[in-house]
Amino acid sequence: MTVARSLLLFALAALAEIGGAWLIWQGWREHRGLWWIAGGVIALGAYGFVATFQPDPNFGRVLAAYGGVFVAGSLAWGVVIDRFRPDRWDLVGAAICLVGVAVIMYAPRGAEGP
Repeated sequence: MTVARSLLLFALAALAEIGGAWLIWQGWREHRGLWWIAGGVIALGAYGFVATFQPDPNFGRVLAAYGGVFVAGSLAWGVVIDRFRPDRWDLVGAAICLVGVAVIMYAPRGAEGP
């Protein structure tokens, strides 16, 4: 259950951060206005809180692992929202990042430390 909760939190964090950044991009670069930018700022603020609910108490570990989720999530966002078509190297890179997430967050750790 802890891994499932952690994965759900990573997905929520990605949605908030990537969605927030996209809203700001749309507001500024696509000239959609300040309301889009404000929505992005709120979403990015929400992202900042989501990580605090991760079961692992180590900020550095959670943020490092989230980096891999961000990479894969950004490509997925591009496919769904912007109709971006990743090439095989994008997909290989994202897969490597997700393997890194699994190793960093979910590898068994003994009482002796790293």
